[in-house]
Amino acid sequence: MDNAQFPKTGGTWTNRVQMIVSREPAWVTVPIVRAYHGTRSVREMRIHPNSTWRGKLMRTLEHSYRRATHFAEVHGWLEELVLNPTSDLAEYNLNAIHAVCDRLEFKTPFRIGSALGADGQATDLLISMVKAVGGTAYLVGGGASGYQQDENFAEAGINLIHQDFQHPTYPQLNTTGFQPGLSIVDALMNCGFAGTAELLERAA
Repeated sequence: MDNAQFPKTGGTWTNRVQMIVSREPAWVTVPIVRAYHGTRSVREMRIHPNSTWRGKLMRTLEHSYRRATHFAEVHGWLEELVLNPTSDLAEYNLNAIHAVCDRLEFKTPFRIGSALGADGQATDLLISMVKAVGGTAYLVGGGASGYQQDENFAEAGINLIHQDFQHPTYPQLNTTGFQPGLSIVDALMNCGFAGTAELLERAA
């Protein structure tokens, strides 16, 4: 959904995730340019031209996961994604998403919001996107109740399916107890590519 509005303040999963740092979950953030007026979509967001954050992030990952079972398998592949020099936030994310899908052999295609010709805001935008791809149902993610108008989907003839995601557990390095909701990097470091694919298949 690169056509969704990027929040003017606060954090978003679009430019930050959680990983284990110093034995605790911590936010790892891609710095973005926030000096703009009005609103911008995710597609319009630019990564801050600070040239040091990519190297700092890799050092943090190396320090946190160097003793992980699959560090050697994942490190070189991950470094190429982190060091991607693009200044386009959406492009940076899409490059990583495609790389993950390729390595885990996920074949389900996905579409980019800005390429659908959908319009509207909030719930209306979601409905427009579902219709643009010929969909008849929308999978509702967690936290949607804060902005989503469920009755609009019914009026548009679209069924809502509420996900019941059960987070799979796996052996984690440097934690006192299992920490859910981390970046897929954590699973890759601890389980490898094949092991992470198996985890996601079980959770589907």
